[in-house]
Amino acid sequence: MSFDPRSLLRRLWPFGRRGPGGVPAGTLAPETFLTRQDLLRRNVEDVFVVRQAGGRGHGFVFAGDLLVTPARALSLLEPRFRLHGYTPFLSREGGLTWIQALPLAAVTGRARPVVNLLLFVLTALSTLLAGWFFVGSPTFDALRSAPDWTRLLAGVPFAGTLLAILGTHEFGHYFAARHHGAPVSLPYFVPAPPPLFLFGTLGAVIRMRAPARDRNALFDIAVAGPLAGLAVAVPALVLGLGWSRIVTGSIQGQIVFGNSLLYDLVIGFWFGRIPEGAMLLTHPIADAAWAGLFVTALNLFPLGQLDGGRIAYALFGAHHRKVSVATFVALVALGLVTGSPNWYVFAGLVALLVGFDHAPPLDAMTRLSPGRRVLGVLCLLLLVLLVPPVPISLP
Repeated sequence: MSFDPRSLLRRLWPFGRRGPGGVPAGTLAPETFLTRQDLLRRNVEDVFVVRQAGGRGHGFVFAGDLLVTPARALSLLEPRFRLHGYTPFLSREGGLTWIQALPLAAVTGRARPVVNLLLFVLTALSTLLAGWFFVGSPTFDALRSAPDWTRLLAGVPFAGTLLAILGTHEFGHYFAARHHGAPVSLPYFVPAPPPLFLFGTLGAVIRMRAPARDRNALFDIAVAGPLAGLAVAVPALVLGLGWSRIVTGSIQGQIVFGNSLLYDLVIGFWFGRIPEGAMLLTHPIADAAWAGLFVTALNLFPLGQLDGGRIAYALFGAHHRKVSVATFVALVALGLVTGSPNWYVFAGLVALLVGFDHAPPLDAMTRLSPGRRVLGVLCLLLLVLLVPPVPISLP
């Protein structure tokens, strides 16, 4: 088959429901197994010529030839299988079409918007604290000498900009998923007060409660986040750098953010070449835009279930894992070439927490549309513009 059912089960099974009676197919008594297999087989025979049948893991598998298009087959099989507690997955390998019947893959948990709101409030506070350390806005810097809590408002330019970028990114995913009828949670913001994390947050996530319907839907959901975030981050960068200024002197004991090609282009637009012995004192909005663009760049790496990994699955299908492993090797090589330990840390975290695999959509056979294919390649090429060779360093 064109995907690894064991990997699929590892990623989907903890959030799904078991088959009828709560008993996985792999542990059914022989007579029950044959009865259920025959029941599912009769549900596919009008759209599928069955040449092989068997059980695999917690489900059943049928191999043969479709009599209708994959999209039509999925539309017919999905409600039929759901009645018996299963979800159909379609793929193709070895000249045969494969239908995998797995216990229902949709998450059954109810929405809890109070949790989403609480995490957002905590993240707003933690980014305000982080923003207090980013100077460069005369109006808000004056608040630092305030005798009461209003001094925290000095972090508003940084916190407001960063939250706008992250929120727009996640709601891009959210509305794209809703457009395709995929069940999805509201964004969960992740607070990380300084000094645990420089920017006061580890970002935000949404929870997909079911696999994407096909590669086109998977692509749309994946690409909507980075593109929506960029629509806020790039204007914020232009605005923030426009409010920045060149000062004389050197940086001593401060954290230095590395420049990406995009960052250098905007600096060149506003200031041209910065003279020797001078430095750019960036506005907090520019700092927040840098953080937002960096997070976007990290998400676009074609690894595992990052946004770029989902785009890579939509583009390359079963070859996704090879692309993920190659990207991991490239990150390690980037660390060697630049001497930056940032890339070792990121590669290690992705390998341990995200992995190299990606759960398939329900229909892995329908090809990505040509327009989406072009846009997907352009999104991966965005890495060249967005990735700073040495992201963060101490002078």
